Amino acid sequence: MSMYEAANAVRNADGLISFWDFQEQGGQSRKAQGPYAYELAEGAGAVERAEDGIFGPYAADVKHGQWFSLPRAECPALDIHGPAAQVTIAAWLKWADVESKGCQAVAGIWNESRRKRQYCLFLDLRIWQSKGQACGHVSSVGGPTPGFPYCMTSAIGNTPLSKAEWHFVAFTYDGSHAKIYLDGSLDAREHYNPFEYPEGLYDGGAEGADFTVGAVDRSGEMGNFYTGLLGGLAVYSRALTAEEIAELHARTTSVPSV
Repeated sequence: MSMYEAANAVRNADGLISFWDFQEQGGQSRKAQGPYAYELAEGAGAVERAEDGIFGPYAADVKHGQWFSLPRAECPALDIHGPAAQVTIAAWLKWADVESKGCQAVAGIWNESRRKRQYCLFLDLRIWQSKGQACGHVSSVGGPTPGFPYCMTSAIGNTPLSKAEWHFVAFTYDGSHAKIYLDGSLDAREHYNPFEYPEGLYDGGAEGADFTVGAVDRSGEMGNFYTGLLGGLAVYSRALTAEEIAELHARTTSVPSV
């Protein structure tokens, strides 16, 4: 399968909001394909590209301390909230083979500083005896989980991600359960994946959080930095099924280089 056919598989899945393939060179915004051509802006200098892509010859090479962002007012379709909210975040990533400096945010609407949490895909969250797994954070309250200093409501996979190789990670929320898929399969973990959460997603209103990629706002500044390559990122307005995620994985991996 060609890289063009792989990108078509992402674009053609029902419910697509935006899909970024990260082919642009450093110093440019990253413009989405799909119904909403939202543009991710670099947050801390030029994010250079590496010649190691999924949907083209390149991927974004995100160094520690870098991120992308979309102001809330510019991405209303990503403001997914309410009791019937559904979302899927699909990411093609190669985690850097460096010592982790704590949990790493991949993408979502998640501002801890102002208690405006909605949904976010993380790696290495380190709660509930986890380390190195993919995690899908959900919140109906915006702030910390009642009775805890942090948000603890999260689907957490069972398998630590290997570094320095490509993985396809998908996080879904269907209004009742959050789920994490790794390389096309549900990464099941007792009690935590699937994670039961019928409360829905927080409505941050007009003053809610921005959409950020590679970091979140925490403790009054950007943190929880992702480090590694991003080959693709897609957000859908529905929870893709297990069969759809398996098909996406099959159609976007082992793609020959151009």
